[in-house]
Amino acid sequence: MSPDNTFVIVGGGLAAGRAAEALREHGHTGRLVVIGDERERPYVRPPLSKGYLLGKEERDSIFVHPADWYARNDVELLLGTGVRALDPRAGAVELDDGSRLSYSRLLLATGSSPRRPAVPGADFENVLYLRRVGDSERLKAAFTEGARIVVIGDGWIGLETAAAARTAGAQVTVLGHGELPLLKVLGREAAEVFARLHEEHGVRLRPGVEVERITGTGGRADGVLLADGTRLEADAVVVGVGITPNVRLAEQAGLEVRNGIVTDEHLRTSVPGIHAAGDVANAYHPFLDRHVRVEHWANALNQPETAALSMLGQDAVYDRLPYFYTDQYDLGMEYTGYTEPGGYDRVVFRGDRDARRFIAFWMSGNRVLAGMNVNVWDVVDPIRALVESRAGVDDARLADPAVPLDSLLP
Repeated sequence: MSPDNTFVIVGGGLAAGRAAEALREHGHTGRLVVIGDERERPYVRPPLSKGYLLGKEERDSIFVHPADWYARNDVELLLGTGVRALDPRAGAVELDDGSRLSYSRLLLATGSSPRRPAVPGADFENVLYLRRVGDSERLKAAFTEGARIVVIGDGWIGLETAAAARTAGAQVTVLGHGELPLLKVLGREAAEVFARLHEEHGVRLRPGVEVERITGTGGRADGVLLADGTRLEADAVVVGVGITPNVRLAEQAGLEVRNGIVTDEHLRTSVPGIHAAGDVANAYHPFLDRHVRVEHWANALNQPETAALSMLGQDAVYDRLPYFYTDQYDLGMEYTGYTEPGGYDRVVFRGDRDARRFIAFWMSGNRVLAGMNVNVWDVVDPIRALVESRAGVDDARLADPAVPLDSLLP
C-alpha cells in the first residue's frame, strides 16, 4: 500500500487510542498504524494510581477499547515495538528492528516517563515508579498489611499511592521538599486540607527533607537515608517526583522542543505533517494565550479529536480548559482552569474546609482563574463557564453557598 494515505500514531496510551478512534470517525479510510512499545493495547493511566491500584477496578477496565475494536476498525497495532528514529524528510519512522514505515501524517503521542531521583539506590528492584500497568501491579503486591512504605514525593502521584498503601494497611511515610504537600500547586490553605487528610489517615508526613540515598543490599532497598542523618526503614520505596516528556524522537528529528514538543493550537508541530497530543505536547492555548503542557488524563482524552481533524486538513482548535481529578480515601476532587505558582492573588473558599466539602477559587483581581471542587459535585460546568467568561466576581458572593454559581455569570 502506498504511504500516500498512511497515518501513523506513535504511542500506546489514551491519546493514541483516542486518536485512532477519531481518525476513523472523521473519515480517514487509509491505512492506520498505532505503534506502542508496551505489549498491552492502548490503556488509560489514572486507574493505575486510583481504582485499579486500590483493587476496585478490574484489569479490563483500563483499556481504551475492547480487544477486537482494532481489527473491526482496520487499525493495525504494532505492540512491543519501539521507534528508533523519525525521518521527516522521507516521511518515515524507523522501528527498533531497522525496518521503516512510511507515513503521510504522523501523530506523536509518546507521553512521559517518571523522573528518577539522582541518588544512589534509585535502581533497586523494590524502588517502585508508577507509569505502566506492570508498575501498578508491583505496587499492589507491595502494599500489604503492616508493610513499611516510604514515598518520595508529595505531589499527586505520591499522595494517591500513599492513600492506596494506607488503605491496604501499610505503614506509610511521605517525604516532601516543601513545607506542605502540593504547596506549590495549590497554595497554603488548600494544601493544608490534603496534609490534614493524610495525617488523619495515619500517614507520617516528613516535610522539608532531602534524600541522601536509598539504602539496601543484594539489589533490594531496605530504607531511605535523609540528609540530616535520619534513616527510615522500608520494605518498598515509591518514587513520585514528577515526569519528563518523551521528546527524544522529536528532538533528534529537528522538531521544536521546549518543555515538550511545541505545537500550535491545531496541535501541529514545527514540521509539516507531524502532530503531537497528550502529555508530550506543549500546545499553544488560545484562551490562556500561552503554551501549556498539561500532564493530565483530560488532555489525553480530548486533544486527539483536534489532532485527528487537523491531520485530516480541517481547521480544528484545542482550547478546552485544563481539568484533572483525584480520589484519596473519602476525598474526591476536580480542578478546572489554569494557574501557576505566584500567578494568582488569593484563594476564595465557598463551603466548609474543615469538613472537606468546599469549592476553592483561584483569583486574579476579581477574575476566577481556576476552581477546585472537593466532595461537591456537578459544578464543573459553572466553574468552567466562570473562568471562560472572564467576568468580574465579588469575593463575598463567590464565597456564599446560598448564591448559585450560575447567577455569577454575566
